[in-house]
Amino acid sequence: MNTLPTPVFPFLDLAHALADAARVHSLRYFRTPLDVLTKADESPVTIADREAEAAMRAVLRAQAPTHGILGEEHGRERLDAEYVWVIDPIDGTKSFITGSPLWGTLVALLHQGQPVLGLMDLPVLGERWTGLAGQLTQCNGQPVRASGCEQLAQARIYTTSPDAFGAADWQRFDALSRQCALRRFGGDCYAYAQLAGGHVDLVVEAGLQPYDYLSLVCLVEGAGGRITDWQGRALTAASDGRVVAAATPHLHAQALAQLAETAIA
Repeated sequence: MNTLPTPVFPFLDLAHALADAARVHSLRYFRTPLDVLTKADESPVTIADREAEAAMRAVLRAQAPTHGILGEEHGRERLDAEYVWVIDPIDGTKSFITGSPLWGTLVALLHQGQPVLGLMDLPVLGERWTGLAGQLTQCNGQPVRASGCEQLAQARIYTTSPDAFGAADWQRFDALSRQCALRRFGGDCYAYAQLAGGHVDLVVEAGLQPYDYLSLVCLVEGAGGRITDWQGRALTAASDGRVVAAATPHLHAQALAQLAETAIA
């Protein structure tokens, strides 16, 4: 796991404040009639996403005005700062607009480009998952651990949707997932929480953005898991959006090997 810079500890309270600010707006609009707009990348967005992120940014400008911000809905500010917050007010907008409770607010803090804090808030479920580099992941203040699964044949694997994969990447995921004991679809960010909590063993996805995956690094690693891109490289803001998260380093290595083997074949 990463080494935690001492100054990060006070920022955990700020991360909670960001999640609290987003929750006010997201819950107010959940399961209410909403106009759904389509962004340039064809993904949906609602007033709930935009108001929640605006509220988060207001908190950051008041409490950490020199920090950078990378957000899904309102762009980038000071990305060259020592500390950069990466925020996604509603991860799982498609789930949100269809009434599913499995959407969440994601918050990451980068220190010199490296994830050192991650928070996932599930407002409808009443769950808040937190991870600090070098510390145990917690859910609602209680430590959690990944399952310890080490074999693909015993693994429970998740991905959000087949629609997120290109044809070649889908072939690779399909070959990998058919070696596992169980494969399921859906969940958005919540699948990673379930991995950290010991209920899911593998999550493999493509087409993600930095605000989708950077908050997950400390959450997964702090529970004993491993999370990288499909080549085994550490996740950064410049990663290609393909993510492999596993309950153990050994299972992670097996998943990477299978993905590579299918690509060569």
